[in-house]
Amino acid sequence: MTFRRDVDLDPGRVSDQRGRRIRGGGIAVGGGLGTLILIAAVVLLGGDLGSLGGLGGGIQEGPVGSQAISECETGQDANERQDCRLLGAVQSLDAYWSGAFEGQGSFRQPEVVVFNDGVSTECGNATSAVGPFYCPLDQTIYIDLGFYDQLESRFGAEGGPFAEMYVMAHEYGHHIQNLLGLLEAGRDAGAEGGAVRTELQADCFAGVWGGNAVATGFLEPLTREQIAQALDAASVIGDDRIQEQTQGQVNPETWTHGSSEQRQEWFQIGLEAGSASACDTFAADI
Repeated sequence: MTFRRDVDLDPGRVSDQRGRRIRGGGIAVGGGLGTLILIAAVVLLGGDLGSLGGLGGGIQEGPVGSQAISECETGQDANERQDCRLLGAVQSLDAYWSGAFEGQGSFRQPEVVVFNDGVSTECGNATSAVGPFYCPLDQTIYIDLGFYDQLESRFGAEGGPFAEMYVMAHEYGHHIQNLLGLLEAGRDAGAEGGAVRTELQADCFAGVWGGNAVATGFLEPLTREQIAQALDAASVIGDDRIQEQTQGQVNPETWTHGSSEQRQEWFQIGLEAGSASACDTFAADI
């Protein structure tokens, strides 16, 4: 998927915190009430909960990289730069979901923060090792763009622009769940547990946006290759595939995000239906 070259981007839509660091010696790892609160509040794409830290600390100013999101101005920039592409995806998601909420309640855009190494949130401090995540306490999506490299080098994903946008659309889906009061619907593990159903619904919401992305005015029509990029990304972060790679065996009773097949299926359901009404994973046979 490519962006319309002449579409305008709003650099102020995403907070660029790259080049900053958490003061106070980094991220604590281990038990304690702070860690439990953070784990309960944060919704991850597929990270390592052991890397989540305690509350407290803060961001200390540091030098920002040579390229910043403030330089992103047009769709052509989004076609050429990864951070500008993320910004464009966020604005397209804003356009779709704000329209979808018309007549159905109050819509509020999530904040979006790009960081590297570590970040301080209302849910606590976190390192890049957790992967992209959504904190409902401050209604903010946090992402280290290095995760996209990990998708390819660590998880074996094909990668590509639409795979990257799928990641953002999934986290945005958690924000939609939060607005609809669905985010706390279930946290029990297992192949058909509440946690998996929550994640699959976010995948479905990502697909719904994908099916309507062209209508937002930011993007050119999807190609089969681009759809395959997103499906591939969904596949490589399935619980079964990650468990097989990391521990040599698959334990469905401990799943929290869904299998590769489940994640691909629900993204495809949303993509083809083009409506959030098709994404009731809590009532469906998953």
